[in-house]
Amino acid sequence: MAEENKKKFPLWMRPETQRQVKEWYQKDNCGSQSEFIEKAILFYCGYISTENSMKFLPTALTSAMAGVVESTENRMARLLFKLAVEMSMMMNIIASNAEVDETLLAGQVRQ
Repeated sequence: MAEENKKKFPLWMRPETQRQVKEWYQKDNCGSQSEFIEKAILFYCGYISTENSMKFLPTALTSAMAGVVESTENRMARLLFKLAVEMSMMMNIIASNAEVDETLLAGQVRQ
């Protein structure tokens, strides 16, 4: 943002809040307390508007959530594969006990 577009206005805040601004603005690589306050306001506005909620979730939280989803997906895929194998075995047992002709069974699979 260009300096000429900025407007000065009075800001009232509690001493504890002002102490936190003084403590944190340099840790956030801000050039001034005003920049820190402006970034905080923009962040909070984005946070309360649900349109950009993913932008404001901490990176650690989103990566942890992605890891959980990925491991769950892998577990589900393994379980589905095991289920398919067991079902195939069961169908073969049923087909052999019912004395189903192999050519008839092969024909049913192709259709």
